[in-house]
Amino acid sequence: MKVLLPIFTVGLFLSFFFTNCSKETFETGAVTLNFSQDTLRFDTVFTQVGSATRSFKIFNPLDKSVRISKLYMELGVDSKFNINVDGIPGGVVTDVEIGPKDSIYVFAEVTVDPDQPLSVSPFVLDENLVIETNGGRQTVVLEAWGQNANYIPSNNNAGGVALLSCDFGTETWDDSKPYVIYGVLVIQDCTLKLPPGARLYVHGGVALSPDTVVYSDGIIYVGANGGLLLEGTDGDPVIIQGDRLEEEFVDVPGQWAGIRYATGSLTAKIEHAKILNSIVGIRADSAVDLTLNKVEIRNSASSGLVGVTAKIKATNCLFADNGGYGMQFELGGNYDINYCTVANYGNEKSALRLANLLCLNQDCSEYYDGDMYARFNNCILFGSQKDEIELFDGETAGFDYEIRNSIVRVKDLTKANAYPDFFDHCNPCINGVGDDKLFVDVDEQNYQLDTLSIAEQKAVPISGVADDLIGVMRDVNLPDVGCYEY
Repeated sequence: MKVLLPIFTVGLFLSFFFTNCSKETFETGAVTLNFSQDTLRFDTVFTQVGSATRSFKIFNPLDKSVRISKLYMELGVDSKFNINVDGIPGGVVTDVEIGPKDSIYVFAEVTVDPDQPLSVSPFVLDENLVIETNGGRQTVVLEAWGQNANYIPSNNNAGGVALLSCDFGTETWDDSKPYVIYGVLVIQDCTLKLPPGARLYVHGGVALSPDTVVYSDGIIYVGANGGLLLEGTDGDPVIIQGDRLEEEFVDVPGQWAGIRYATGSLTAKIEHAKILNSIVGIRADSAVDLTLNKVEIRNSASSGLVGVTAKIKATNCLFADNGGYGMQFELGGNYDINYCTVANYGNEKSALRLANLLCLNQDCSEYYDGDMYARFNNCILFGSQKDEIELFDGETAGFDYEIRNSIVRVKDLTKANAYPDFFDHCNPCINGVGDDKLFVDVDEQNYQLDTLSIAEQKAVPISGVADDLIGVMRDVNLPDVGCYEY
């Protein structure tokens, strides 16, 4: 007996058969996928062991299907994040297909124990989720808090600006938990005070402004009617540094942008403090009156201390292991530097630069200038270059400098076409050479004085300065040059 199917049923069957046998077309060339967001933020502040989940979408903008060959977290087994791609969990997810003009969900989970040491769980966890397609590589950043701290203002501020204003009053950050700055902190119409033992960590990086200008993130900007007052003690200094405290980051420069006192800053006083691992340690702009006492600025990617037509007094300070100048004073200003050590090893810049002119074009036919008045007493200005002092007198403004009872290193600076009268301004000074005994161990970044240091008993007592950077009493008659007393 024959069974006859209706014509429309046979047609439907054939249509289904040929549709499912047709080969799906995948794009094999370069592909740029679109994401619902380029940074996935977990804004939960963890006070105990916990987890949080966030998601985003990946869009295929093409008229062909796309096969993502691999999605994975960049740190692999060390990652704090777990991913689930369109229902498929795993540390690495492969061969994920997205149809034409279609999308998939990616879920990410972070589990945090805020009581773990910072070497295991930093303040800010940020990692790339890598998406590889047809040989191309795209990334989405995952960010989460790792520690219980005071985050200023929140983790949504990367590349953003937060304003601290307290109606011309004073705000003191004295919580026992550390403070973490995320983005740019602007202090305006307010003085921020950090008491003894305060720890301020800055999350740096590269940011992009709305008008596509790339700049360094992680800035403390003291603006109009603003102030930054650091009040540490010998045994309990204030520390400001990058937020990565793992051992491999200890000496890494340029982790955050630095401290800038802008024109209009009112309170600029830093005592017993360490400024570490920034791009520029401290910059003081025109008319800023900055006082530094027992301050260490170390491992900056560029200059340690910059003054631009500023007034700066520094006593018992150490500027060391910086990638640029140790001290850089431009466009004149008024500088009073006593018992300071500038150890500038391993770069091509000098320990000290003094300039009263800023050229605006190549032949310097257009420029700004400002009177320079600088006094250095009982200082070490030394490093690995044959000239550790750089002078630029444009001769259109005053250039008045004196260096007394100090250790310097110069050679070509005193040639006839340079500054042959340098030692008329540096008197008495000891002009050292590279193999002179000076510091305990430069390779170990120990700049206390060696047993046979040429700086011992070569200083002259200064009224009001009884001890050194770390509280050691100075000899009342024959103190040592630099920030450390032997």
